[in-house]
Amino acid sequence: MSEVVQLQLIGLSVVGIGIVILLFIRAQFVRVIGFVAIVLGLFSLVALAVPQMASLPPAEESIDIASIKTPADMAAIGQKIFFSKGQCALCHSIGPSESARCPDLKGIGAKLRREFIYESLTQPQAYVYLDYRHEGPPKEYPARMPYINKNPIGLSKNEILSVIAFLQQMSGEPISVSPSELEMPSQTPSAPVKAAEAGPVAVAHAR
Repeated sequence: MSEVVQLQLIGLSVVGIGIVILLFIRAQFVRVIGFVAIVLGLFSLVALAVPQMASLPPAEESIDIASIKTPADMAAIGQKIFFSKGQCALCHSIGPSESARCPDLKGIGAKLRREFIYESLTQPQAYVYLDYRHEGPPKEYPARMPYINKNPIGLSKNEILSVIAFLQQMSGEPISVSPSELEMPSQTPSAPVKAAEAGPVAVAHAR
């Protein structure tokens, strides 16, 4: 029996108790308690009837470096990271938006060099534009750019390069990031075997 079903049974029981109180008890105070029980029980039943949706963090995109053959492959992965693990779309828009909490990134790959974009992602306070569009008075944005290579976002170098590839492709620019720049996953060296765990050792005795 699921937890929801158990709660529904409890709600029905509370409603039933409230009805019994109203039918057979004449004391005014107790009847008020019965009425409240019916209301609360019905409210819980209605609430439990609403489909429950779990709020889960976005699934992380794993990068299979062996499958990346072209810069376009990197851009495809970067697009997924942009809208999921990177959480970029929570603040940035791609195109004009009055509700955006950070600058519009449309055409950003054509306006800024990849080195500048990389620095802006990993050291966002190193050089700050109030509004990089340079149109009209500078605009203050309410959100502050986080260090996306650190927690809680924690993108790896490969993921950041993939996002840059996506921004360049989105801007109609040639992708200057190459799959050859991706770092292969480091292999953890095996721990040395202790002498006690190596098994019996034959000892030669001098005669």
